[in-house]
Amino acid sequence: MSVVKIVYLDFDGVLHPSTPIDNALFCRAHLLESVIENATTSSAVSIVISSSWRFTHSLASLKAKLPHFLAQRVIDVTGPAVIGKHARYQEITAHAYSNDVVVQWRALDDSYWEFPSNCQELIRCNPNTGIGPKELAQLSSWLLN
Repeated sequence: MSVVKIVYLDFDGVLHPSTPIDNALFCRAHLLESVIENATTSSAVSIVISSSWRFTHSLASLKAKLPHFLAQRVIDVTGPAVIGKHARYQEITAHAYSNDVVVQWRALDDSYWEFPSNCQELIRCNPNTGIGPKELAQLSSWLLN
């Protein structure tokens, strides 16, 4: 059985600050693109959008907002919203374990309260800045292993 690596991607607080100023939407997407491009082969990692943007935008529209290299790796969005404790974690795990493949995953998210405190898969981003060097290094390390 093959192993699939998936990055579950939030937008706000990851690809741009939670409260972006002016035209700052997706201002950090190129940093993520660079890490994924440098650390993987063309099919080694897939991206699933876990952002709440999935409720108001189609998959095609979400992909169009991303740099081309990232957009090519987007395969899906997580499913319906979960209400309750650790909702984002529950949405991700429901998606990750819904098929007959072994999934290794990491979540890029600033909403740490949406995950159990001991969640090893969470790469916690700073909501004020979005993804930065520390988080990019964590992701790169995981991708290379």
